[in-house]
Amino acid sequence: MYNSTNTHWRQAHLGHWLALALQRFDARVLQLMANNDQMPLALSNLAGRGSLTASHIHITRHLALQGSRLTELAQRAGVSKQAMGKLVDQCEAWGLVQRQDDPQDARARRVVFTATGLAWLQAFGEAVLQAETELRAAVGPEVAAVIAIGLEAYAA
Repeated sequence: MYNSTNTHWRQAHLGHWLALALQRFDARVLQLMANNDQMPLALSNLAGRGSLTASHIHITRHLALQGSRLTELAQRAGVSKQAMGKLVDQCEAWGLVQRQDDPQDARARRVVFTATGLAWLQAFGEAVLQAETELRAAVGPEVAAVIAIGLEAYAA
Protein backbone atom coordinates (compact mmCIF):
# COMPACT_ATOMS: atom_id res chain seq x y z
CA MET A 1 0.00 0.00 0.00
CA TYR A 2 1.23 3.46 -0.89
CA ASN A 3 2.39 5.55 2.06
CA SER A 4 3.46 9.15 1.41
CA THR A 5 5.86 9.16 4.38
CA ASN A 6 7.68 6.02 3.25
CA THR A 7 9.31 6.61 -0.13
CA HIS A 8 11.49 3.49 -0.08
CA TRP A 9 9.14 1.90 -2.61
CA ARG A 10 10.33 4.39 -5.26
CA GLN A 11 13.64 2.51 -5.63
CA ALA A 12 12.51 -0.90 -4.44
CA HIS A 13 9.77 -2.11 -6.77
CA LEU A 14 9.79 -4.77 -9.45
CA GLY A 15 9.84 -2.30 -12.34
CA HIS A 16 12.94 -0.65 -10.90
CA TRP A 17 14.72 -4.02 -10.54
CA LEU A 18 13.65 -5.09 -14.04
CA ALA A 19 15.05 -1.88 -15.53
CA LEU A 20 18.35 -2.25 -13.68
CA ALA A 21 18.62 -5.91 -14.67
CA LEU A 22 17.99 -5.07 -18.34
CA GLN A 23 20.58 -2.29 -18.25
CA ARG A 24 23.14 -4.64 -16.73
CA PHE A 25 22.30 -7.44 -19.17
CA ASP A 26 22.50 -5.17 -22.24
CA ALA A 27 25.78 -3.62 -21.03
CA ARG A 28 27.27 -7.09 -20.60
CA VAL A 29 26.07 -8.16 -24.06
CA LEU A 30 27.71 -5.09 -25.62
CA GLN A 31 30.91 -5.74 -23.67
CA LEU A 32 31.02 -9.33 -24.89
CA MET A 33 30.35 -8.21 -28.45
CA ALA A 34 33.20 -5.69 -28.26
CA ASN A 35 35.54 -8.54 -27.36
CA ASN A 36 34.23 -11.00 -29.98
CA ASP A 37 36.98 -11.78 -32.51
CA GLN A 38 34.36 -12.64 -35.15
CA MET A 39 32.78 -9.20 -35.07
CA PRO A 40 34.05 -6.68 -37.62
CA LEU A 41 36.85 -4.61 -36.06
CA ALA A 42 35.17 -1.26 -36.68
CA LEU A 43 32.02 -2.39 -34.85
CA SER A 44 34.07 -3.95 -32.07
CA ASN A 45 35.83 -0.62 -31.60
CA LEU A 46 32.53 1.27 -31.60
CA ALA A 47 31.15 -1.11 -28.97
CA GLY A 48 34.33 -0.88 -26.91
CA ARG A 49 34.15 2.93 -26.88
CA GLY A 50 30.49 2.94 -25.89
CA SER A 51 29.24 4.30 -29.22
CA LEU A 52 26.99 1.28 -29.64
CA THR A 53 24.30 1.30 -27.00
CA ALA A 54 21.29 -0.66 -25.89
CA SER A 55 19.29 1.41 -28.39
CA HIS A 56 21.21 -0.28 -31.21
CA ILE A 57 20.24 -3.63 -29.77
CA HIS A 58 16.62 -2.73 -30.63
CA ILE A 59 17.44 -3.21 -34.28
CA THR A 60 19.20 -6.48 -33.57
CA ARG A 61 16.29 -7.81 -31.52
CA HIS A 62 13.50 -6.70 -33.79
CA LEU A 63 14.70 -6.68 -37.41
CA ALA A 64 13.33 -9.74 -39.20
CA LEU A 65 15.90 -11.80 -41.09
CA GLN A 66 14.03 -11.15 -44.35
CA GLY A 67 13.89 -7.43 -43.52
CA SER A 68 11.25 -5.14 -42.07
CA ARG A 69 9.61 -1.88 -42.95
CA LEU A 70 10.65 0.98 -40.71
CA THR A 71 7.15 1.29 -39.23
CA GLU A 72 7.11 -2.44 -38.35
CA LEU A 73 10.55 -2.21 -36.81
CA ALA A 74 9.60 0.83 -34.70
CA GLN A 75 6.38 -0.82 -33.57
CA ARG A 76 8.16 -4.04 -32.49
CA ALA A 77 10.80 -2.05 -30.62
CA GLY A 78 8.22 0.20 -28.97
CA VAL A 79 9.76 3.45 -30.23
CA SER A 80 8.61 6.19 -32.58
CA LYS A 81 9.16 5.89 -36.33
CA GLN A 82 11.39 8.98 -36.13
CA ALA A 83 13.58 7.49 -33.38
CA MET A 84 13.89 4.22 -35.26
CA GLY A 85 14.69 6.13 -38.45
CA LYS A 86 17.65 7.78 -36.69
CA LEU A 87 18.88 4.40 -35.40
CA VAL A 88 18.56 2.88 -38.87
CA ASP A 89 20.46 5.84 -40.37
CA GLN A 90 23.27 5.28 -37.88
CA CYS A 91 23.33 1.52 -38.41
CA GLU A 92 23.28 2.06 -42.17
CA ALA A 93 26.29 4.40 -41.91
CA TRP A 94 28.12 1.68 -39.94
CA GLY A 95 27.25 -0.94 -42.56
CA LEU A 96 24.95 -3.04 -40.35
CA VAL A 97 21.80 -2.55 -42.41
CA GLN A 98 20.68 -1.17 -45.73
CA ARG A 99 17.42 0.05 -47.15
CA GLN A 100 16.05 -1.80 -50.17
CA ASP A 101 12.94 -1.53 -52.28
CA ASP A 102 10.10 -3.64 -50.89
CA PRO A 103 9.29 -6.34 -53.47
CA GLN A 104 5.65 -6.39 -52.33
CA ASP A 105 5.07 -2.63 -52.46
CA ALA A 106 7.00 -0.41 -54.88
CA ARG A 107 6.29 2.63 -52.70
CA ALA A 108 7.81 1.10 -49.58
CA ARG A 109 11.35 0.37 -48.43
CA ARG A 110 12.62 -2.46 -46.24
CA VAL A 111 15.50 -2.41 -43.78
CA VAL A 112 17.66 -5.54 -44.14
CA PHE A 113 20.85 -6.80 -42.54
CA THR A 114 24.04 -6.54 -44.59
CA ALA A 115 26.73 -9.24 -44.41
CA THR A 116 28.36 -7.15 -41.68
CA GLY A 117 24.99 -6.91 -39.95
CA LEU A 118 24.64 -10.68 -40.02
CA ALA A 119 28.09 -10.97 -38.39
CA TRP A 120 26.85 -8.49 -35.76
CA LEU A 121 23.74 -10.63 -35.28
CA GLN A 122 25.89 -13.74 -34.78
CA ALA A 123 28.03 -11.92 -32.20
CA PHE A 124 24.84 -10.71 -30.51
CA GLY A 125 23.50 -14.26 -30.27
CA GLU A 126 26.74 -15.54 -28.77
CA ALA A 127 26.85 -12.64 -26.30
CA VAL A 128 23.25 -13.20 -25.20
CA LEU A 129 23.96 -16.89 -24.54
CA GLN A 130 27.06 -15.99 -22.51
CA ALA A 131 25.22 -13.29 -20.53
CA GLU A 132 22.39 -15.74 -19.78
CA THR A 133 24.95 -18.33 -18.63
CA GLU A 134 26.48 -15.72 -16.32
CA LEU A 135 23.06 -14.76 -14.96
CA ARG A 136 22.29 -18.42 -14.20
CA ALA A 137 25.64 -18.78 -12.42
CA ALA A 138 24.98 -15.61 -10.40
CA VAL A 139 21.47 -16.48 -9.19
CA GLY A 140 21.43 -20.26 -9.55
CA PRO A 141 19.61 -22.37 -12.14
CA GLU A 142 16.38 -22.67 -10.13
CA VAL A 143 16.02 -18.92 -9.60
CA ALA A 144 16.94 -18.27 -13.26
CA ALA A 145 14.21 -20.69 -14.35
CA VAL A 146 11.64 -19.00 -12.12
CA ILE A 147 12.68 -15.58 -13.42
CA ALA A 148 12.36 -16.73 -17.04
CA ILE A 149 8.97 -18.37 -16.48
CA GLY A 150 7.66 -15.42 -14.49
CA LEU A 151 8.82 -12.79 -16.97
CA GLU A 152 7.51 -14.76 -19.92
CA ALA A 153 4.09 -15.04 -18.25
CA TYR A 154 4.09 -11.37 -17.28
CA ALA A 155 5.10 -10.16 -20.74
CA ALA A 156 2.51 -12.30 -22.55
